[in-house]
Amino acid sequence: MLDLNFIRENPEVIKKSLADRQMDASPVDAVLSLDIDRRNLLTQVEKLKAERNVVSKEISTTKDPSERQKKIDAMREVGNQIASLDETVREVDEKLKYLLASIPNIPDPATPYGKDDSENVVLRTIGTLPKFDFQPQPHWELGTKLGIIDFDRGTKLTGSRFYILNGLGARLQRAVIAYMLDLHTRQGYDERYTPFMVKAETLYASGQLPKFADNLYHDIEEDFWMVPTAEVPLTGMYRDEVLEEATLPQRFTAYTPCFRREKMSAGRDVRGIKRGHQFDKVEMYTYCRPEESAQELEKMLADAEATCMGLGLPYRIKRLCTGDIGFNSMITYDVEVWAAGCDEWLEVSSVSNVGDFQARRANIKFKPADGSKNRLVHTLNGSGLGMPRTMIAILENYQQPDGSIKIPEVLLPWMGGATEIK
Repeated sequence: MLDLNFIRENPEVIKKSLADRQMDASPVDAVLSLDIDRRNLLTQVEKLKAERNVVSKEISTTKDPSERQKKIDAMREVGNQIASLDETVREVDEKLKYLLASIPNIPDPATPYGKDDSENVVLRTIGTLPKFDFQPQPHWELGTKLGIIDFDRGTKLTGSRFYILNGLGARLQRAVIAYMLDLHTRQGYDERYTPFMVKAETLYASGQLPKFADNLYHDIEEDFWMVPTAEVPLTGMYRDEVLEEATLPQRFTAYTPCFRREKMSAGRDVRGIKRGHQFDKVEMYTYCRPEESAQELEKMLADAEATCMGLGLPYRIKRLCTGDIGFNSMITYDVEVWAAGCDEWLEVSSVSNVGDFQARRANIKFKPADGSKNRLVHTLNGSGLGMPRTMIAILENYQQPDGSIKIPEVLLPWMGGATEIK
């Protein structure tokens, strides 16, 4: 969430930010109008309260009973006006809060301008794309032939875009998750096992509500929400808390299944396990001082890259443009791995610096060591990596001429002696 004072003093900056994101700038004017209404209402309330205080003192010194009663009756009416205005202020506050929560973060100056994802900037490509002396198969063919992906029974259980991983397929996914958690722990992230369901206020704190309500799964009876990413509970851990400066930066990693309502169209883009309503992901998350967030972003990106390198996957780094960065983000790097069977680059991680955007919503501050006023922390997040597409790249890039799949060496400790899937 952006600071209301900043919006009040810099409306054109916010409007430009929204325009750069290819978004409507009218919410800024709506916020400013409501803000004026709210302040006018508060002025009226304060004026009436001051009048009531003066008259209340007069009542105690008024000797004439009829005059005293007139003043009491008048102040009763003033009290009713104050109550009515207080309710109006509450309603305006709710509308203002909703509007403020719907305005995205301001892109960092280093974020390039662009209308959509076609204008993202490729910064570098690492590794050599695999070459085959045979026609590589896409994972939906490989997985079905090897019996490690069962699309039919996944659909039978739940519906389209669900699947079952069998045998070594399930073990391979578990191995990748364990590998990433162990790697991130060595990189300095403290592992957390978090709830897979959270309260609405936790989603609000992380910037998922109200903007993305239609994309989330919600149990109405208990008012629990299924997490769309571990970023949500990792943000909520310190909601309404003040950290000591000496404890920063704090870095965390967590595995969760992720649940999102995805609007999907028919065609090549949604074949196989590339996109689904449920998927696994290992997350990296950092709390730090504002002065540290730029270097923490570079560390997190390097740590995500190390995951790709360890798995032996060719990858490339993109800097997202203003028309494609996420709602919370100031600046984002995408990590994409090459999938030989699909013949395309697949995004497996978005590494973002959110600045104080989430911290303001979640009221997360730190106490400076010099005793000065508490400050908002900066938060960063990144996938380390997203599982379905990482699995796709492993299956397709490590396929052999006979249709078997070689297991990447770094995963062998978790594979129970298996070195290939055949």
